[in-house]
Amino acid sequence: MISGWLVPHPPLIFPEVGRGRQNEIADTIEAYRSMAAEIAAQAPDSIVIVTPHSHMYADYIHISPGRGAEGDMKSFGAGGVNIQAEYDEEFVETLSLECAAEGLDAGTKGERDSSLDHATSIPVRFLNDALEGPGTLKYIRCGVSGMALSDHYRFGQMIERTSELLGRKTVVVASGDLSHRLSDDGPYGFSPEGPVFDDMICEVAKDADFSRLLEADGGFCEKAGECGHRPLVVMAGALDRKAVKSKLYSYEGPFGVGYAIASFIAGGADDGRDFLDRYLDKDKRRAEGLHENESPHVTLARQTVENYARTGRMYEKPEPLPGELSKERAGVFVSIKKHGELRGCIGTISPVTGSVGEEIRQNAVSASSRDPRFSPVSEEELPFLEYSVDVLAPAEPIGGAEELDPSKYGVIVSLGGRRGLLLPDLEGIDDAETQVSIAMRKAGIAESDRPRVKLERFEVIRYR
Repeated sequence: MISGWLVPHPPLIFPEVGRGRQNEIADTIEAYRSMAAEIAAQAPDSIVIVTPHSHMYADYIHISPGRGAEGDMKSFGAGGVNIQAEYDEEFVETLSLECAAEGLDAGTKGERDSSLDHATSIPVRFLNDALEGPGTLKYIRCGVSGMALSDHYRFGQMIERTSELLGRKTVVVASGDLSHRLSDDGPYGFSPEGPVFDDMICEVAKDADFSRLLEADGGFCEKAGECGHRPLVVMAGALDRKAVKSKLYSYEGPFGVGYAIASFIAGGADDGRDFLDRYLDKDKRRAEGLHENESPHVTLARQTVENYARTGRMYEKPEPLPGELSKERAGVFVSIKKHGELRGCIGTISPVTGSVGEEIRQNAVSASSRDPRFSPVSEEELPFLEYSVDVLAPAEPIGGAEELDPSKYGVIVSLGGRRGLLLPDLEGIDDAETQVSIAMRKAGIAESDRPRVKLERFEVIRYR
């Protein structure tokens, strides 16, 4: 491993797209050229580009297969731009095998479109120009996923392991813009989390303290409207336990979007930079602390998941359950998080079993093993999981979104045989219109059908 780099991917950085607007990010362009020249001087064998705009799956990191790919800027009004990348097929194959051996869900399955996305095309063009054309460098294009940040860091570790096994001099390029919410006239308006996020990344670019990347709260990152966090975590993982000399080359945000270019040059071994091990130890202790004070509802859910992950059988709680768990009936949702990220959520709108306790047990098993967005929870994950249980009150019909309060009420939308539900008090959902739109998408109901949608609201008691 030679170095890691953080770069942005604004399409208007190309004159064919910018048509003069690229002059407003002159510092970024100059830093990009410096980056490409420095990588060329390092004479790498392989360049891994981690992009947030390739194939993205909830529980799988995609690695592009094949001999190579091409990209263009047609969707940005510049059809004459063509970028080519030759892939390092041996690296891709070995990386996929190493991930499988590590139990990390990553590989070449699920290719839907082989063309290069713009977040790959932009750094590839700068690099190809620095080396006087395509064919000189071999690339590995990797996506990101909905998995936990720790899994992305582990994926970076697998990149480093592959590089060592093959004897490659490897560079990892994290292609990602920072916040898209730096100003009112930006792509998504202004959010106070935007500048805070960019400040954090710029500090990481100066001191290479990767612990801040792992500890960044998912809700905070979502409100910041960024796309470079996970690529940067992968790059950090590839530099695990290495001394790192970092440098921030440039930072600009003239269009309401943060663009940063930074280098992270690898040095010798440094076991003091074991960021993932320290993060996992801290998170394990945090989860253990939650278990000490959890409600009986959550204890039942947790013990059910733990038993099912270890034995594949339904958990039978030996002692009598409290009255409300054994005698009352209600719909129940069980939610599971891992390192702050959703790991599974399944529930019932109205009761289908004889008691709340049985409802919890059934839905805890489903949330941990049958949520179609995620692979089943493994025994190794159990020490890091966090649980919540929502017991639903009966739903009541309402006339419109104006009768909703996302902090208090959940919503059920229905049209014909389609039905979607969204729980209340969810991070990042602050208004009723957004709440209804997300519930409609979950139900597969088009936005154009909103006037015909039936709305119901419900309250929950949330147990932790």
